[in-house]
Amino acid sequence: MTRHLQKEVTKLKKKALKLGKVVQETLDEAIKSVKERDVELAEQVIARDIEIDRMEVDTEEECLKLLALHQPVAIDLRFIIAVLKMNNDLERIGDLAVNIAEQTQSLSEKKRIKAPFDYDAMTEKVQAMLKLAMEAMVNMDVGLANQVCAADDEVDAIHHNMYPKVQSVIVAHPKQVDILIRYLSVSRYLERIADHATNIAEDVIYMVDGEISRHGMREERKAEKQG
Repeated sequence: MTRHLQKEVTKLKKKALKLGKVVQETLDEAIKSVKERDVELAEQVIARDIEIDRMEVDTEEECLKLLALHQPVAIDLRFIIAVLKMNNDLERIGDLAVNIAEQTQSLSEKKRIKAPFDYDAMTEKVQAMLKLAMEAMVNMDVGLANQVCAADDEVDAIHHNMYPKVQSVIVAHPKQVDILIRYLSVSRYLERIADHATNIAEDVIYMVDGEISRHGMREERKAEKQG
């Protein structure tokens, strides 16, 4: 790697990490807004989406510039491609955080009921997955990336197990349908965020090992779960 390319790659890494930090903060605040029914905080999350979109475009342009000007190979090429893919996943996580925050307004107007799933457990797992995924990216740590991939099944289980609970509550309390649907949406958004965090972790594995393992790893985890 030339000295100039090394400098540009370091600059790109800082951009990606900055975006990751903003997205993590946005997700944390969206989760808090729902838990505390804090409409003002939810509005701040929604307003920040413009900043995340701008950062995503800026990072993508930087990646494309490096590809065009330096024609990198091997690990440098894999790193830039991985950042391009991570960049998209982070932007989508930002969008999903906004979706979560948007539920706060409706929830704040309804009678408070217990969420039909373990909200704290699910949010903590999703937040930890995103944090670990970014740490894996910083340190190029395949071990951390594998932890993220393994945790995805736990989030999926929480989400899927809530459906029968929602159905039973609707039968017993039909007037709570709207608020239950809101919680169902929040759970779905959290599950999708976990999927994007897993994408980032799998891109780290690709960046380090040079192997695209996404589909194979997911099939393995699915087989283990069924077995």
